[in-house]
Amino acid sequence: METVGSLIDKLSINELKIYHMNEQYARDDIDNTFRNDCRSRLDILHVQREDLLKELEELIEEVRTGRRTFKLYRQLKMYNEKKYKD
Repeated sequence: METVGSLIDKLSINELKIYHMNEQYARDDIDNTFRNDCRSRLDILHVQREDLLKELEELIEEVRTGRRTFKLYRQLKMYNEKKYKD
C-alpha cells in the first residue's frame, strides 16, 4: 500500500528525471535520433507523473473521507532508559 510520503518521493524522483531529460533534449550538440529518444522518454515520464498525481489525489481523498486510515506506531526505544541498562 502506498503512503503519501512514498508517492511524494516517487513524484520528486520523477520531476528530477523530467528536468534532466529536458536538459538533454535541449542540447545543441545532439542528433535527431537522440533528440527523438529524449522526446519519447519525456512523454513516458509525463504519463508517469500524471499517474502518480492521480494516485496521490485519490489517496488524499480516501483519507479525507475516512475510507482509508493509517496505523500510528509508537517509537519504542530501549536506550537511555534505566531499567534496560546493565
